[in-house]
Amino acid sequence: MQGLLLCCLVALATSQSVLYEIVLNPNKTYQYKYVGAVNFGLGMPNLAESGARISCKIKIVGVSEKTFLLQVSEVAFEDFNGFPGKNSFKASPKLTQRIASQFVKPFMFDYDGGHVGNIRTSVEISDTIVNIVRGILGLFQVTLKTTQRIYELEEAGIHGQCQSNYATELNAETKDMTITKVVDVSNCREKAAIYRGLAAAVLNQVSQQRGESIISTVRCVYTVKPTAEGGLITRAHGQEQQHFSPFNVKGGNFKMHATNEMVLLGVSDTVRDVTFGSMESKGNLVFKFVNAEGNVPIMMQNLDNPVPKAAELIKHLAEVNRYHIDSATSEDTIKLYQLLRVIPYEGLEALWKQFAGNEEQRRWFLDMIVEVSDARILKFLETRFQAGDVSTTEGLQTLLLAINHLQAIPDLVEMAKMFLNMPFSKSNVYLWHTVVLSYGSLVYKHCAYYTPCPVTAVQPLLDMALESLRTGNQADMVIALKALGNAGHPGSIKTIMRFLPGVAATPVELPPRVLSAAVQSMRLIAARDPHSVQDITLSLFLQKDLPTEIRMLAFMILFDTKPSMALVSTVTVHLQEEKDLHVVSFAYSYLSSFARSSTPNNHFLSTACNVAVKILAPKFGRLSYHYSKAMHMDWFNDDFLIGTAAEVFMLRSATSVFPTEIMMKGKFYFIGRILQLLELGIRADGLRELLGSNMPGFKGDLSFTDCQAILNVLQNWEILPNDKPVLTAFSRASGQEWFFADLNKETIENLIRAVSLSAGKESPLWAMIENLQRGVSWHRTKPFLIIEVRYFQATILGLPLEISKYYETINGISVNAKASVNPPLTERLGQLLTSEISLETDGFIGFTKDFWVYYGINTEFFQCGSEFKAKTPLAIPWKFAVKINVAEKKFELDFPPCKKEFELLSVSSNVYAVTRNIEEPDLAKRTPIIPNAVHSNHEVVPMDPTVVRPETDQLLTPNTWHPRAKMCAESNIYGAGLCMESELRREYYHEEYPLYYFLGYTNMVFKVVPAQAIQAVDKIHFEVNAGPSTHPANAQQLLETLRRLSKEATQRVRVSSDSAPSDLNSTPQAVFNVKAFAMSGNQKPEGYDAAFYYTPEANMQNAQLIVSQVGEDTNWKMCVDTTVEAHVEAKAHIRWGAECQSYEMSMKSATAHLPGSKPTIKAKIHWTRIPANVAEICTRFESYVPGMTLLLGFSQKHERNAKQEVSASVVAASADSIDVKIEFPEYTVYRQAIPFPLPPDSFRSFNITSGNTMIDSFGRV
Repeated sequence: MQGLLLCCLVALATSQSVLYEIVLNPNKTYQYKYVGAVNFGLGMPNLAESGARISCKIKIVGVSEKTFLLQVSEVAFEDFNGFPGKNSFKASPKLTQRIASQFVKPFMFDYDGGHVGNIRTSVEISDTIVNIVRGILGLFQVTLKTTQRIYELEEAGIHGQCQSNYATELNAETKDMTITKVVDVSNCREKAAIYRGLAAAVLNQVSQQRGESIISTVRCVYTVKPTAEGGLITRAHGQEQQHFSPFNVKGGNFKMHATNEMVLLGVSDTVRDVTFGSMESKGNLVFKFVNAEGNVPIMMQNLDNPVPKAAELIKHLAEVNRYHIDSATSEDTIKLYQLLRVIPYEGLEALWKQFAGNEEQRRWFLDMIVEVSDARILKFLETRFQAGDVSTTEGLQTLLLAINHLQAIPDLVEMAKMFLNMPFSKSNVYLWHTVVLSYGSLVYKHCAYYTPCPVTAVQPLLDMALESLRTGNQADMVIALKALGNAGHPGSIKTIMRFLPGVAATPVELPPRVLSAAVQSMRLIAARDPHSVQDITLSLFLQKDLPTEIRMLAFMILFDTKPSMALVSTVTVHLQEEKDLHVVSFAYSYLSSFARSSTPNNHFLSTACNVAVKILAPKFGRLSYHYSKAMHMDWFNDDFLIGTAAEVFMLRSATSVFPTEIMMKGKFYFIGRILQLLELGIRADGLRELLGSNMPGFKGDLSFTDCQAILNVLQNWEILPNDKPVLTAFSRASGQEWFFADLNKETIENLIRAVSLSAGKESPLWAMIENLQRGVSWHRTKPFLIIEVRYFQATILGLPLEISKYYETINGISVNAKASVNPPLTERLGQLLTSEISLETDGFIGFTKDFWVYYGINTEFFQCGSEFKAKTPLAIPWKFAVKINVAEKKFELDFPPCKKEFELLSVSSNVYAVTRNIEEPDLAKRTPIIPNAVHSNHEVVPMDPTVVRPETDQLLTPNTWHPRAKMCAESNIYGAGLCMESELRREYYHEEYPLYYFLGYTNMVFKVVPAQAIQAVDKIHFEVNAGPSTHPANAQQLLETLRRLSKEATQRVRVSSDSAPSDLNSTPQAVFNVKAFAMSGNQKPEGYDAAFYYTPEANMQNAQLIVSQVGEDTNWKMCVDTTVEAHVEAKAHIRWGAECQSYEMSMKSATAHLPGSKPTIKAKIHWTRIPANVAEICTRFESYVPGMTLLLGFSQKHERNAKQEVSASVVAASADSIDVKIEFPEYTVYRQAIPFPLPPDSFRSFNITSGNTMIDSFGRV
């Protein structure tokens, strides 16, 4: 016992002679060797990777007790692009020299107890270099607790204020201490990461629980040598690994592996005082993001002297895309965006002056400058609006896109307010709408990044709303409320409440149009202040004296707040007592749709809705489609973390047969966010009043009678009020309303006056016709950066990791046309009805879309990473001549023959390992990750155990897939064909599903090609003749034969027919005739001739179609005979081949309802002889039916049914459901009680009209 005590005392005395607390001696000079490296790839053998490596020596000299100077020397930069094991890092002398020149100046930092403090250096040193120094100093950042071996704490680091977990271990022999630090970069109070371009995409936390797209781990290991002064770091090693996928990271991913290491070379006494110049503070150790607007990750170019470079690019792009889209240069638009973003305001003004006088270049400049997303674009637009040197259309388009892409920082939001007060903004109603709505969108983005969002940002819109309420101007109320809806600012709730009855402090009486705008203005606030919105919308919903549509809109917004189960239950209780069937129908259909939702954001809501539906179904489950309805359909896949949703809302009321409002919208779910796609809506205030609730002759079954009744009422449009819009349409994108317009009585009058047959030379249509007669040439090209989404994150190296998506399109159209009118117009437009109109035109329409996904390091010095690149060009040229003779009901269309091959559409993509550096931008390296030469006999490559996933086998064999295909459909009559060519290269591992679908080379092309024709083709002629015409003499005989054979075939398949043969004593006249010929000089044309005959009888609608091939030695024909007996049955008999004799099939559908049975619709297809290729297609389709029907909830039973026949029956099981049964020759599929509510009136009519139909007309009871 005494010996043990002695040992403890000795150990204690020894421990007190050395210290482990991390220190730097201000009187010493420390020299370290530093190496930092990063690489990107898939971590699999035989696949290309990219990387970069920076090495240097660092010297640390004390300035004062807690202040030290860091000097960097012997800098070397290397990059890697190729295949591990085959290629190696290569030095970049020019870039090394450029980086080393920035390290000439020293860096000063505070250091106390293992913590790095304020960093200072010369003002001219770039932020990127300072961040690299942060990566070096990060290896000195360590917290040591000598009283604990395992501990955790929150501390500042290069990744932000994050949680760190420590473990210490003492080497008994060397007395060195090993400290292991693991940083949880997913648990940071202030994380060094930023998003750009995702303000409109709502975060979805529940979706993130189903899977992540990014997973990161950071670990640092320190070796600390104890000294009498304190612990000295002799070695430090950092490692950061990240897994990224555009989908769920579990299903294959790209990998980043970053390491930095520092090894102590020596310690010496400081022999003299160090000197340094003036310095400025650069902040602490936390990574500072640079302004990356000019650092586009998908390309690198020299940005010196950008103005002339931008000018040349604009000229070039305008020229090569004038009459077609040059897909080879479409990527140059990104280069132009990059150049414009680094040009000062004076340079932008100089470019405007250069291009303003050239229409084509002017358009390109205005379309491209919108991507200058800072104060320069606002100042540029301010100058244009003040000078009035842009048209209202140019101003509208430019401002709309510029504000949409503007950085939503406080200074720019404040600066953008000026457009709300400029006279030019109010010079056109649509421009004014765009200005106000765009400002609201800017406020929404601003609030997405700054929380809490200051009310000052939305104050101009609040003032506008209150002023409109004071003056009673309804148009101003609507635009102000719509802008507040775009802003989605919680501080606007009180102002919005002043427009809503029952919740406003002062009673208000406003028309439904304004109330609708007020309720919908809370749609985005619902996510930011759900409780306030719930209180207001629930109050509105429960006010039974409000217009029906307002209550339904309030219900929609209420459920946008994702109400709790308790609140849904409250709504359900009130619905049980609701008397307005439109409100009930809308709410019930809404709840039913959301009860089936599978998207993550509706997980809890769908459960609550499911319970509500079960309570309401017995009472309201059978309401027909005559009432208001809401439909929601969605889909979500956990492997891809991608989903879609579509919603349709139809709001009706008892006061009108016409819907009050119709809205449609879609959503896209991706990597934990929800993006609202295009949304369309129509309000019909004036039209609804015109149609009223008791329209003469309107039954509501959407029949021809209903259409006629609506047209009769619309003829009285003159009685519409002048101050109320007939229709109002709006559109939203990404949840932001960007357009709305009113169609009023005056607009309708002008439109009718312009196209009236009595209109003369004052009509704008007359002027258009005159221009066409002189010949017109018109073209437009529109470049547009659809998506620029960027995510930046710090790495242990101090280099910024970037994940970006870019989606750019160039759309174009070119038209040349010349028309003639014979006899020419002299007095009025009605003369066109007695003239022959000829038109010759040629042109082009198309686009090229480029899409990139970049994952890697992006600085102004170099880039390295993985890059997905896809290109999709579409090009549709045309050239044709048209003749129209209205009096003769004749239409002719002539195309030139196909003489050369051209592509219609192509899709190509690949994934690359990329490296670029600013000193040699033209020597960028881009290696396909999967080698171009794919062989099936790849050797098995042993994997590093640290990246091997299989538990037992250290050898992985890739799956190789390299399909090629070419399919063509050619016509030897017309001398043209359509071909599809495809090639894919994939080399993948099964555990990489679903990522491997997109990894590799993809190319697919659709093209039109010349084909060997029967005879030389001069032109392809189409003709439609609907005037009185007589078909060739054999038409009567052919029709008689067709009807006789049809009757015989009908009897063979046990389908009774009471119809008598047609009265064909004379040659019938075709109702219309269609010809499609290949013309060749004086030779007989080749092609097809189709004639449609209508031969009605008592209670029967009979029609025949005869299609004949025209040409030498051909007798191919197709004969179709149809008979329709209203509300009872329809039959069709089809024969084709030589004189309609080779192949045959028939179809029939009929209603059936015997006393005591349920209404039924039956259909049958029977074939006697069909071509072998058609039979093969049908057999293939039949093999897919069981699986498809199983997914749709059908059951299946194997039984032998009638051969060469498929029959189906639909039984009205109840007023809100049907039973479906389909019989194939070998099996039967069926499903009962499929939800399908029908109008009760339709059922009553159905029962009456089908009561006498013979059910055994199908040959069975």
